[in-house]
Parts: sequence; C-alpha cells; structure tokens
Amino acid sequence: MYHSMVKVAAAIPKVKIGDCKSNAEEIYRSIVEADGAGVEIICFPELSITSYTCGDLLFNSSLLKASEEALTYLLEKTRNLDIISIVGMPIKSGNRLYNTAVVLQRGNILGVVPKTSISDDNGRYESRWFTSGEYADNQEITLADKIVPFVANIVFTSRLFGFSVELGEDLWSVSPPSSRLATAGAHLIFNLSASNELVGRQMRRHILVSEQSRRCRCGYVFVSSGFGESSTDMLFASSAIVAEGGDIIAESQRFGFESQLVVSEIDIERISNERLRCDNFKNYRRESNEIFLRPHFETPDNKQFTISRTINRYPFLNSTNETDTDAFCNDIFDIQANALATRLHNANIKSAVVGVSGGLDSTLALLVTVEAFDRLQLPRKNIVGITMPGFGTTSRTKNNSIDLMAALEISTRKISITNSVLQHFEDIGHNVDTHDITYENSQARERTQILMDVANQMNAIVIGTGDMSELALGWCTYCGDQMSMYGVNSGVPKTLIKFVLDWLSRKKADSRISDIISDIIDTPISPELLPDSNDTIVQKTEEAIGPYELHDFFLYHLLRFGYGSDKISFLAQKAFSDKYKKDVIDKWLEIFMKRFLSQQFKRSCMPDGIGIFDIDLSPRSNLRLPSDISIKRL
Repeated sequence: MYHSMVKVAAAIPKVKIGDCKSNAEEIYRSIVEADGAGVEIICFPELSITSYTCGDLLFNSSLLKASEEALTYLLEKTRNLDIISIVGMPIKSGNRLYNTAVVLQRGNILGVVPKTSISDDNGRYESRWFTSGEYADNQEITLADKIVPFVANIVFTSRLFGFSVELGEDLWSVSPPSSRLATAGAHLIFNLSASNELVGRQMRRHILVSEQSRRCRCGYVFVSSGFGESSTDMLFASSAIVAEGGDIIAESQRFGFESQLVVSEIDIERISNERLRCDNFKNYRRESNEIFLRPHFETPDNKQFTISRTINRYPFLNSTNETDTDAFCNDIFDIQANALATRLHNANIKSAVVGVSGGLDSTLALLVTVEAFDRLQLPRKNIVGITMPGFGTTSRTKNNSIDLMAALEISTRKISITNSVLQHFEDIGHNVDTHDITYENSQARERTQILMDVANQMNAIVIGTGDMSELALGWCTYCGDQMSMYGVNSGVPKTLIKFVLDWLSRKKADSRISDIISDIIDTPISPELLPDSNDTIVQKTEEAIGPYELHDFFLYHLLRFGYGSDKISFLAQKAFSDKYKKDVIDKWLEIFMKRFLSQQFKRSCMPDGIGIFDIDLSPRSNLRLPSDISIKRL
C-alpha cells in the first residue's frame, strides 16, 4: 500500500480451451508482469485455468486432474512473490463440481470461494456441470495436497484492509454476496466473470459495477473472459472494469486478440472514511447465524509505486466530457433556480434585490434570479440590480454590470458608496489613506446595508452572491457580503461557477449577453476594494490566497473523503503535475487549512442557501464544526 492505496490488476489472458498447462503459463506471465508493476492483487476471469467454454469436458477426470496440476504449477512459480493472485478453476468435492475462485499468495492457498449464483439463462447451462456453493457440505476441502477454507463467506483480512470474491452471476443476482461481504469488512470485491457480449450489455456492466461499488462503498474489480474462448454460440470480448465508490477508474479494451492487464489503484482510506459516515454500515445488523471466515494475508505498508489512475483536478465536476459537463451545469442551474423560485413562492415574495458587481458570483446569482422569476412568471422588472461603485471599482466591471442588467431587462440602480464610506471613516476616526482590513470591510458592509434597506423598501429579499469557495476560506466580510436573505451560490465552488457561466453563454444566452458573460469570465477575480489611478484591477484574489482550482480540490478531498494534508498534497501533485510544483501546492494547502479551520464562525451564521453537492458548508445540513478550533492543520 502507498498513501492507503492498493494497486490492483484485472488480467485477461488468451486461453486455449481445455489446455490447462498453456493457460497456467499465460496466467503466470500476467502475474509476473503485474508484480513488476507493483500490483498487490491480481484477478483473472472465471474458470481461467480450464477456459469457461469447455462444456462437457468438465465431466472428464483428465481435465480436472490437469486443472489441479496447473494450480500446483502456479503455486510453485509464485512461491517467492508477495502478489496475491485470484484464479478460476473447477473443483470436485464429493459428488459435486464447483465453479470456484482460488486465492493464492507465496505458494499458499489462502482460500477457495465457490460460485453461488449458477446461471442457466442466455444460452448458459451451468447447472448441468456445477453445484451452487450454498450446498457445500464442508467449509474446508483438500486441494493441491493442502486443507484450505472453502466457503463463499470469506473476508481475506490484513492489518490494513480486507477483500472478498464473488463470481459472475453473483453480481447480477437480487442480493449479491458482495453486499454482505462489504458490511463484514471487505473493502475490495473481485469478480471473476465470463460475461458474453450482447448489444447494450457493456453499458449494463458499467451500471452494475459502478452502482455496486457505490452501494457497498468499496472498490470493485470485474474481469471477464476474452480471446480464445469458444464462439460457438457466444462471444467473450475481454471486458474488465475497475470501480471505486461509484466511479469507474479503469477498464479494458474490448474485442482484442491479445492478453490484457488493466492496472489501477483503489483508495482504502476513501472507502473506510465513507463507511464511517454511512448509516447503512453503522446500523447494519448481521444475522445471528451468519459466520464469515477471515484468513489472514500480508501486504507491505508504504510500498511506493507509480499511481496509474487519473486524479481529476476538478473533482466537483467529475467529468471531462463536454456533453456530460453541459448536463452537469444544467443540473446545477436548475437546482439553483428552482430553489429560489420555491423560496419566493413559499414566502409570497414578488421582488428581489441583487448586488451586481460585474464579477463571476454576482453574474451567476443574477442569471439564476432571472430564471426563477421567469419560471414563476413574475416580471423581470421586479428584480432590482444594484451596482455600487467604490474606491477600487474599475470601468470594466462597472460597465459589464450595467450592460448585463440592461440586456436582461431588469430594474437597474447605480448607488455609489464613496461618500457614505468616507463619512463612516470620519465617524469612527479612520484615516482614508490607511488601506487596512477596516478600509476594505467598511465598503463590503456599506454595500450590504444598501441592499438590505432597498429590499425593506420593496418588501423584497436580498439574493446572496457569495460562493462555497469563499465560505470555505472565509474570504468574505462578516455581516457584509457574508450575509443575505437567500444564498443561491453557497453550494457552488468558484471553479464550477466559471463552468456554469460558460455553459450559459453558449446554450442559454443571446449573443449580446454571451459576449458580456465571456468578458466577465476573463476578468481577474477581485473584490476591487483598493484604489488605482490607472483604472486597473490591482487587488487580485488568487495572488493573495492562492488559485481557486487548488482550494476547491483541497476542499473536496478534505470534506468528501476526510483526508489529511499529506494525502491531499499527494493527490494534488498527481492532478496538477503539469501546472504546480510540490512546494507551491503545499504553500497554498497550508493557507487553505488555516483559513478553513479558523473561519467557521462565518459559516455558523450563514443564511439559508441551497445545497448542490454531497459537500455543503451549511451548519444546518452537512458541516458541524466548532468556531473556536485550536488546530491549524489536519
């Protein structure tokens, strides 16, 4: 394991029907290749030693003998290897034949798992040859001159994690064995399968594997037979899928003619932390007669290896496909607009006030408000957009805000805060040339006062514009832009606001509005609180606190999976390897941790706002933290 990750492999060897010796040699070649790549557990398809399509050859004693000899060969050849191998073979016990998975390591058999769901559909006749493992008389068998565990309820256990095995149709059954194996402590499930190709079946495999890994909060490795199996009535086309917590992280190329090795890593820490939060795991009650064997295995801790899986630098988005991204942004916008429409309807409010700065957040908040009013068939003129230029406001942002409000045909007001803030400085005895936190926060609080008072005049609500990233970092003024009457952006991180605005400009806006949005996206992120004689933005947020793409990455992995700084840094280095060096990542991570842990007081009294993701900073829903945390880093 490395950073609590286990490197796994799904191997699809070319097979020769009934040629156990040749098949074992091909299996061994895959084991050696995987071991050289740092793989800790490798899984092969169903009946990989004999081939799945032997048919009535399975009744032949010579084939069964050759199968056991092939297993003995593999035990001998892997005697000095730490890698755990899971191979498929038929095993005769008493008067019955079982379809099994044999788990071996360093020349020893750790256990044998019989298939329980015997399939007779879609041209299969497994019951002709095999008996379900549910009917096994004993929990031990003699195999390769060794007495070994023989039962479906096995959780192979080490000090660090556990894994279990199911076979083929077990996954497709009404109650897959993996469901109870996961609650018994299996972090990984390996499925040895022989799933033939039919139109649409690969899509169904994706759904089954991803959803079972999500439901069981586990890593799931599915591997099916490939080239060399008989095509008499069915085609087997090398399907392998590796999933973790509902996400498919690796898969094979189907319809290939050569052996394949699909390698990836499963994050045990993610799985363990998710289960701590999951009521289904905390409250699961096992049947009193349900017993699990727990053979022990060894795996080295902190064995370094190269991470092969892709780490998404935009984890909230969870997709790099443009079609999926557009659908994702559509969902975000729909949730925001419908939530606001519901609040307006329930509170019998017909008007809204939005502070429009010409920045990302206020642009999205305004567009959401317009959409909500359109859906409720309320006049857009009932929306009052207020631009409030101050000491640092540039003509670029001011013009964009005015042009956007005009294009959307809402009511527009321009209220300068300069004189009122100067009066405030005089009242409290603050030097106007001292550009400190008082200088900046006074402007934010004055703007909020204007919005609130205008809303009072109109019996309206103030729409909050602040986003999730700003709340996480505390990059907002307490009782200033931190406050509103309903926060439509509070569940959306800064990086996704850009994605949503880009989608809106392409899909929902006319050319004039699209051009304005595009320029807003290209404008540096700034609170524009410090003056500049050249009418340029001098106060750039990301220069002060760091790139939002990093902070959103840190936030996601901290709250979604409960990772500490070392693990988050490790993942960020992989995700942003072409953009940021380790020292840069660690610098901004240090700032993120300090700000996140010290700014809870701003989140503890945040206004109502719609949650968008599993991660939410509202103290009423998904985040419970004290405001006076002592530690500065996790």
